[in-house]
Amino acid sequence: MRKIQVQIILLFFISFQTLFAQQPQKPNAVEIYNQIKKLNFLGSVLYVAAHPDDENTRMISYLANEMHARTGYLSLTRGDGGQNLIGPQLRELLGVIRTQELIEARKIDGGEQFFSRANDFGFSKNPNETLEIWDKDKVLADVVWTIRNFQPDIIINRFDHRSPGTTHGHHTSSAMLSVESFKLTNDPKVYPEQLKYVSPWQVKRQFFNPSWWFYGSQEKFDAANKSKFTKLETGVYYTGIGKSNQEIAALSRSRHQSQGFGSTGVRGLETEYLELINGETPKDRDNLFDGIDTSWNRVKNGKPVGDLIAMIIEKYNFSNPSASIPDLVKAYTMIQALDDTHWKNLKSTAIKNIIASCSGLYLEAVSNEQEATPGSSIRLSLEAINRCAVEMQLTSVTTLPDNKSTAQNSILKDNNDQKINLQIQLPNSIEYTQPYWLKEKATVGMYTVSNQENIGIPDIIREVKVVFNIKINNVEIPFERTVVYKYNDGVKGEMYNFLDIVPEVTTSILEKVLIFRDTKSKMIPVKVRAGKDDAKGNLQLDLPKSWNVSPKQIAFTLDKKGTEQIFYFEVTPPINPEEVVAKSIAIVDNKRFDRDQTIIDFNHITKQMVLKPAESKCIRIDLKTSGDAIAYIMGAGDEVPESLTQMGYKVSILKPEEITPEKLDSFSTVITGIRAYNTVNALANKQNILFNFVKSGKNMIVQYNTYGKLVTDKIAPYPLKLSNDRVTEENAKITFLAPNHPVLNTPNKITSKDFEGWTQEQGLYYPDEYDAAFTPIISSHDKGESAKNGALLVAPYGKGYYIYTGLSFFRELPEGVAGAYRLLSNIISLKQPLEAPKQDLKQ
Repeated sequence: MRKIQVQIILLFFISFQTLFAQQPQKPNAVEIYNQIKKLNFLGSVLYVAAHPDDENTRMISYLANEMHARTGYLSLTRGDGGQNLIGPQLRELLGVIRTQELIEARKIDGGEQFFSRANDFGFSKNPNETLEIWDKDKVLADVVWTIRNFQPDIIINRFDHRSPGTTHGHHTSSAMLSVESFKLTNDPKVYPEQLKYVSPWQVKRQFFNPSWWFYGSQEKFDAANKSKFTKLETGVYYTGIGKSNQEIAALSRSRHQSQGFGSTGVRGLETEYLELINGETPKDRDNLFDGIDTSWNRVKNGKPVGDLIAMIIEKYNFSNPSASIPDLVKAYTMIQALDDTHWKNLKSTAIKNIIASCSGLYLEAVSNEQEATPGSSIRLSLEAINRCAVEMQLTSVTTLPDNKSTAQNSILKDNNDQKINLQIQLPNSIEYTQPYWLKEKATVGMYTVSNQENIGIPDIIREVKVVFNIKINNVEIPFERTVVYKYNDGVKGEMYNFLDIVPEVTTSILEKVLIFRDTKSKMIPVKVRAGKDDAKGNLQLDLPKSWNVSPKQIAFTLDKKGTEQIFYFEVTPPINPEEVVAKSIAIVDNKRFDRDQTIIDFNHITKQMVLKPAESKCIRIDLKTSGDAIAYIMGAGDEVPESLTQMGYKVSILKPEEITPEKLDSFSTVITGIRAYNTVNALANKQNILFNFVKSGKNMIVQYNTYGKLVTDKIAPYPLKLSNDRVTEENAKITFLAPNHPVLNTPNKITSKDFEGWTQEQGLYYPDEYDAAFTPIISSHDKGESAKNGALLVAPYGKGYYIYTGLSFFRELPEGVAGAYRLLSNIISLKQPLEAPKQDLKQ
């Protein structure tokens, strides 16, 4: 019984998570017809890869929309280690964004989304390194769990398990783990703890989905022998919706905005190939499901259900979809009588959605506020309207999680809107709204999710829901809706968010890294935000005893929910260098609140709330600086300017149109943000101005760019060619190639110790060809590789210096890596020596 309940919860979550992310979906008659056709197909495919944006959306769309198969995508990671083209969020916060982008993509292409607990720790050159940092056994367990839960007939791997070292280590690892799982999922001795919730399952066949890049070029792929491959003609045109499969796939892929994967749809013939790597060979090689029963006959007593749905499809009236409701309700009743819990639960959810769509049944539960605290009472406005001639009765509504049922017994007449007001008491034990995979302490390679039933669920788990119990043709059907908050925007119109459960008070130390260059005290701002009305308490800033904090606590009163106030603590560091963590804590009614609330709000994804420990890193550092005003030209987005401010520099964010000789005259250094020459087109026409700035005696620091897609080939005043060279082992040994160069000696003496504690990677996209004017400063390499010398290149130009660096300052500075601050200070401080005065030859 427990297993059935878990599956129902997962299916409700998967189905209704897509409904309210931005606005409720309201399918048209053609989309409803396609849903009914999918109702009569009992076959499933699981696509497996490593990251968001790895998936082949053309294949997923084809399987889901043309073949009507239940199609899932298992991304082993949430993409936490990638770059961010739309904001400064990195690591876990970027993973939250990319999770939502995947969910939005699946809404478009018709797939479902799943994850493992693997943490995307950054680029990895081979699967050995990947599986050392990931906990291989746990990730393998998650793959097995997903397969047992999803029960795919077919698995398709995006990457080749036989080619380690030729692509990202995460990529190959995803394929290797998928292949290894093939013989494990049906063995009850393998991960037996899972069998409390799922059953063993054997996949019928497993494929690898090759493409031209695995062969090196389109020409080589075209010439390859593909006679033994399964061939799918995926370039279909869906007449009912007026789009090609590729156009749908492009819309799906374009959801990956943080990675810059906007895609233009194409039309016409297109072929995808699959290479069988495990399981039975289909007799009809190009029939993916050949020999697999995908009808209702695969379910005991299911044939009558399939026959009835076939009749519904045949009789479907595009002008009046509601004519199908009596037969759909009958099919729903027949499905409830089946013993097969897997397909029973899946198809029950699907047919309920279809019944609601056919009838225009609109059900909504709206909170009068967007945030609520545990134990509080909230007002709900419910709406129920039946927009067809089929008689319906709203018998009752049940609120969750309090499981309180309220009788209604009201007839839902055609197009007669019913409004209901309810009060719901939230339990004190209700969980805060936040990504469940971020609640527990993670490792570099793995998230911690203690609850087995939650593993794989893509989105935040929301507890506040309303079940509308509606009787149709004397059959009572429960329709579940997640509680939302909506409002009208004067420009955008009707806007939706979810109801969030928040702490009574959250706090935030406004600077996440605090640099103390000497023993002088600093005033540290701490923000307090009220999650409820009349929030009163005391605010504390907790630091080790070697640091002095004054005052010990500050009383606060916030009258209204959502109001904020900033308070200041004077912090005095110790004499000796030290790195510690400061924690801001609010005490309210003898309860401790120590969470920092972060809101992520972009137009293309659902608004997200993340609760993290309210902490900041305090560093008493031996740091000397010179130079003063810095102009920073943002690229893809990073937090380096904030770090520079902490170092004591005056930083101005310069827009491309502001790059003029007159504007630059007041600055001593220009720094371009990460990937600026990939993302800021205007820089192509500003290079002469910037190079003249250097020539006049100033410094220009260019941080990493990816090779291949540059807005100009002349990113430096001398020849410089970027490559894919990178050092992913953050603790790789450093060799100083120019130990006497000022950049390693002035004003801070740089040693190998300054490269200790670096996070995620040392650097990326180093130049591998450069003019003799450049001096390479350091060298390092990953295990088994040749030396990489392009991490930091310094060249005098005119009276100033041009510096190119692929070192990952954008990651190290926000993490408070002291050595990165010291080295960056030296780079900024570079000055050419004054020419010696010429001797008078007459003397």
